[in-house]
Amino acid sequence: MASARKTVSVVIPVYNEEGNIGRLVEETHGAVAPASLGEIIVVDDCSSDKGPQEVLAIARKRKKVRLIRHLENAGQSAALRTGILAANHALIATLDGDGQNDPADLPAMISAIAPAGKEDGPALIGGIRVNRKDTGSKRWASRAANKIRDWVLRDDCPDTGCGIKVFWREAFLKLPFFTSVHRYLPALFQTYGYKTDYVPVNSRERLAGISKYNNFNRALIGFYDLFGVSWLRRRTKHPPVREEKVGEEK
Repeated sequence: MASARKTVSVVIPVYNEEGNIGRLVEETHGAVAPASLGEIIVVDDCSSDKGPQEVLAIARKRKKVRLIRHLENAGQSAALRTGILAANHALIATLDGDGQNDPADLPAMISAIAPAGKEDGPALIGGIRVNRKDTGSKRWASRAANKIRDWVLRDDCPDTGCGIKVFWREAFLKLPFFTSVHRYLPALFQTYGYKTDYVPVNSRERLAGISKYNNFNRALIGFYDLFGVSWLRRRTKHPPVREEKVGEEK
């Protein structure tokens, strides 16, 4: 039986993923044990398709499914943050809304994360995609970006773009927010004194719709943000602290 500290809020940001999001929500509901699954929060980033209706149809049947809608498009990181702020549980799991992450990987990741407040274990577990199901150009671009990012940030994260992650909500809320923060969570968790770890996860083909990113726009934004995060890592101080225990005066 899962303890309360391992009860998870699964947050799924989504934008125009009709044909994918409903299937993913149902899969997630079945993949995580009822004792561990606190809720599934889908944050719709102002989609123009029928994806939200897919989620609402499931929410009418399943009490643990919630839909939150942005009234204007704000991007994946903003959608993640909206869901995390709305979450009712201390442990957060994230999945990309396109269905390429496999919810079946979540139970092992939930088991691998250290208890809240335990400093000698990881506060974030990230996925490393095995046999990644993407175009050759995307795989090449991702490998190149990971090498450049690791050279600059020294965060030892082999797959920062993998959307499936498990982490403690309290730790996330201490981080600075910007519109691509989801790509730099391992580096930022480390910057704020937390340990991170990574596990192999399944990678699946997209079954419907098209990707919202291309190599050119990702590269432009990526380089701009990379040096900003590098500056943050150099300029952030997170010293260890100890509160002195003072006995009562006699």
